[in-house]
Formats: sequence, structure tokens, C-alpha cells
Amino acid sequence: MNLTISGHHLEVTPSLREYVLTKLDRVTRHFDQVVDVNVLLTVEKQKEKDRRQKAEVTLHVKGKDIFVETSHEDLYAAIDQLMDKLDRQVCRHKDRVQDHHHASHKRQATPWDAIQ
Repeated sequence: MNLTISGHHLEVTPSLREYVLTKLDRVTRHFDQVVDVNVLLTVEKQKEKDRRQKAEVTLHVKGKDIFVETSHEDLYAAIDQLMDKLDRQVCRHKDRVQDHHHASHKRQATPWDAIQ
């Protein structure tokens, strides 16, 4: 799994990097076929009083890209919300890939097989 954590108008400190890694462990525990992860942490320069901290993630799995973004006034809270949303989307994708609705294709014995 390739992981890229970058900041826009923000320096990514080792504590921020470690926090994102611990939160990503929950996602990779549910679905281990992750190819690439790009995390972008931003501080918006707008004059909004709240929701200035923004976190985005693009997760590339086999056959699909999952993109999630959240904004919050606290960057750590934005990362928490981001990972919650990402976890829900990854679980939904995993359920679709596994497709539990198909019956097994086992050959059933017929009376004709008993004669032969």
C-alpha cells in the first residue's frame, strides 16, 4: 500500500502523520486490498469562522477510486469524521465486491444420474 500524506498551507507534523496512520489502520483492517492512499490536509484561507480545516482522502482499490472530504474547525476532528465516512464507504464497497446474493453452482443429483 502506497501512502501519501501532504498539507496545503500546512506543515504535516510527525504527530499529525501518526494520527492519520492510526486512523487508517481501522480502514485497512476491514479491507486489506488497498492499492494507494492519498491524504490531503488543508487550512483554508477564507474568512469563515468555522470549518476552516479540511481533510480529503483518495483511496484506490482494485477497480475503484473512493474519494471522501470533510471540513471542521479542528483538524483532528476533521480527520475523525473523514475516517468514519471512509470506513462506511469501504465497507459498502467490500459488500458489493463479495456479492453474497448468488447461490452456489453445485451440481445437484438428479434421478437420471442414479440410473447411469
